[in-house]
Amino acid sequence: MTHARVGIRTETTSHWERRTPLTPDHVRSLTGQRIDVVCQPSSLRVHTDLEYQHAGATISQDLSDCPVVLGVKQIREEQIVPDTTYLFFSHTHKAQPQNMRMLRTLIDRGCTLIDYELITDGEGRRQIAFGRFAGFAGMIDALSCLGRRYEAEGFRTPLSSIEPAWRYGSLAAARDAVTAAGRKIAARGLHPSLPPLTCLIAGNGSSGLGAQEIFDLLPTRDLSHDDLLAAQATDALSPLFVYRLTLGTSGLYERREGGVFDREEYRDHPERYRGVLEPLLGRVDLFIHAIYWESPYPRLVTRAGLERAWSPGARPRLRLIADISCDIRGSVEATMRTTTPDEPTFLYLPAEDRAIDAMTGDGPLVLAVDNLPCELPREASLEFGRALLPFVQQLARALDAGGHLDVSRVPELLRRAMIVDRGRLTDRFSYLERFLPESAVG
Repeated sequence: MTHARVGIRTETTSHWERRTPLTPDHVRSLTGQRIDVVCQPSSLRVHTDLEYQHAGATISQDLSDCPVVLGVKQIREEQIVPDTTYLFFSHTHKAQPQNMRMLRTLIDRGCTLIDYELITDGEGRRQIAFGRFAGFAGMIDALSCLGRRYEAEGFRTPLSSIEPAWRYGSLAAARDAVTAAGRKIAARGLHPSLPPLTCLIAGNGSSGLGAQEIFDLLPTRDLSHDDLLAAQATDALSPLFVYRLTLGTSGLYERREGGVFDREEYRDHPERYRGVLEPLLGRVDLFIHAIYWESPYPRLVTRAGLERAWSPGARPRLRLIADISCDIRGSVEATMRTTTPDEPTFLYLPAEDRAIDAMTGDGPLVLAVDNLPCELPREASLEFGRALLPFVQQLARALDAGGHLDVSRVPELLRRAMIVDRGRLTDRFSYLERFLPESAVG
């Protein structure tokens, strides 16, 4: 019987993308189970071609004999091989316009698409994700950028010594740098002319928890919502600590007509709710946004809210918004565009609804890197591949003698994550049909 064959694509979306869906150790596990792995060569990938070769993979540009092909990010249309099952983050289920032509090509070429983001358990929890590493990198970058803004305003703080996450050789090295900055804060404070750093984190999912884990490397104390609202709160805070308020969904939204927050009602009728975050923003230095969002859910940070905060004579403390979720004009309306790891921020001017390349001015910096986990490629790939490996094994077992995927043998968890099944949108995602460009086939 012919061995099952699985391909690993070269990532082509960005020169920053060094992640891989499976590390050489994961490949070694597959080849030990008589599953052939073909790996496209890459000079960017965090693991070398030689490492994959030593793990038993074949290095080849040609993946046409692989019925299942794994990637991380979107695939170029010209690289889509007919009748292939692809697994990657497609960013299509929200009908993202920039990816609709790719989705049309997958359909036209009779492919199957399984999106990692949609592989969830019965309670909607994602089973394969980079979210924790988005939180890690997002908080490291946020502290680094905040340090740069303070410095641009004339305040040299311990945060100035923190580099962006991508500049460190490992997550451990980045954590050491944050810890070292924390020791300096604990010894002499942030700066004699600055109040203690106060951070508001929206979200307690994997990204939010990752961000909190990095922030906890500083000398952290938690604040309550009431503490933050109290006018005298900052005067009572010790300069030898940094302060954090973390809010989950129930603390971020309220019913428009009053009453108790109801999670199920919020999910089914988001129009009945509104965000309550904006009054807090002027009282914090750093805002971390790590909430999943899609229309028609209410925004948390609007242009109008920021314009009020920066009204003439107002002196808001907010210096940086780190939008880890990074939906353009989404929950954070100031996220006007994405940024890159080497140029991670822009200055948002609420009065003009405009983004400029500057460090200081009448508005907050916005950090909007849309592929944060790529800044920690080695550790992120290891954890991601560990979660993905059992699903790859299940797909390999679902291949028939001819090497074709027998969908009836695919586990339900993966079937629910199928956006396209052999060239047809599945029932769950049939709504995407109206967003697709016209077929080139015919």
